[in-house]
Amino acid sequence: MPSALATRETNLCLGVDPFWSPLAMVTTQDMVLSNYFRERIVIGSENLPKNGPVVLAPTHRSRWDGLMLTMAAGRRVTGRDCRFMVTRTEMEGLQGWFLQRLGCFPVDQLSPSMTTLRFAIDLMLDGQQLVVFPEGRINRSQKPIRLKQGLVRLAQLADRKGVDVLIVPVGVGYSEISPKPFGRAAICFSEPMRISELGRAAASDFNEKLSMSMHAAEQAALLSVGRKNK
Repeated sequence: MPSALATRETNLCLGVDPFWSPLAMVTTQDMVLSNYFRERIVIGSENLPKNGPVVLAPTHRSRWDGLMLTMAAGRRVTGRDCRFMVTRTEMEGLQGWFLQRLGCFPVDQLSPSMTTLRFAIDLMLDGQQLVVFPEGRINRSQKPIRLKQGLVRLAQLADRKGVDVLIVPVGVGYSEISPKPFGRAAICFSEPMRISELGRAAASDFNEKLSMSMHAAEQAALLSVGRKNK
């Protein structure tokens, strides 16, 4: 009998394809990133867990963020893939065709399905590495970080299932607000966090702490590429 993880994965995406995933890694990391940015800086890599369930919680400033994450926390570094939770619209068209084969899976941000939530928890139970953008969308305005409730609710659901999940705040920064060719890019990983309490008050408190840690990580990334702290 297929496992619950495999069954739900079939319903949502095609998993990590053994042909397309390594090819995408070479294309994006060895060709695209290395030629687009003159420097790619990684800070705090010692904060990346190499084992057990982990959720990476990055700031979202550009479509380059996903490539920076796979470069700094993907299979070549941690020995495991980044399983991105993305919006349903991102899983459409040609882009969606590739994302389906690179381990990404869709979520309806307004009304997440139980299938998606259970699949995310199954991935954590399997000790995998998820990527969830807590802001929900790209924010180029430099406004204060505003987090949605999705990640913290997912963490609380996982805790109810007995999953000891680590959440790593991540900050991504570029030398320009809209990344330019031959600019600089940086990513900073902060110390992992845990949520062990249920309820709205605990969720609100956790989101506030997560937001502060993401902001600090982003400021460290921006400082390393020569932009002033805000």
